[in-house]
Amino acid sequence: MLLDGYAFAATVATGLANTTPEVWQGPDHLGDLDALVGFADESDRTAADPADPGRPFGLGELARAADDRRLGAVQSLRYVVRGLIDVPERERLVAGATALTASAGALTLVPGGRADRWAVELAPGGGVDDALALVCGVGILGVVQALGEQRFRQCSAPTCVGAFIDSTRAGRRRYCMPGLCGNRVNVANHRARRASGVTG
Repeated sequence: MLLDGYAFAATVATGLANTTPEVWQGPDHLGDLDALVGFADESDRTAADPADPGRPFGLGELARAADDRRLGAVQSLRYVVRGLIDVPERERLVAGATALTASAGALTLVPGGRADRWAVELAPGGGVDDALALVCGVGILGVVQALGEQRFRQCSAPTCVGAFIDSTRAGRRRYCMPGLCGNRVNVANHRARRASGVTG
């Protein structure tokens, strides 16, 4: 995993934290091994290198090899990540994220276009739970270092209990799932304007 890829890693951490039944107010979006594979495959697609789009990040492959014990560990991990997002104190974020990176193996350099890039590998024998912990830890540490702890936020949608890590350049993200929560707020605002006779 490239260590300067913290935006991808923060996106995975946000996605993982928001798979819980509490966020969805209903079904667990990581309730079985098939759901884990789906989440991992989607994360691989998000991480695809534009220079090599056919090369997966590797979470999907690890998820396909997972058993119920690994699934349980991932389900527990999302609550750890959510706990860090919910209390964005710098020292706590750094300590918690550092613990998540314990599954790291070798630190290495990956040849790049203009310069080599730092990367970390999963320790031998690591599973999808270890890989996701590593990714989430790198995402949290990267955002704390590059953008600051104020980028860890609660969703602004009035009916949502989700949270997110804002790794956008502008830092103005308001919703844990912009396509879902943001759309719901926009639709509700539009309906309220129509009901009051205001257009626009």
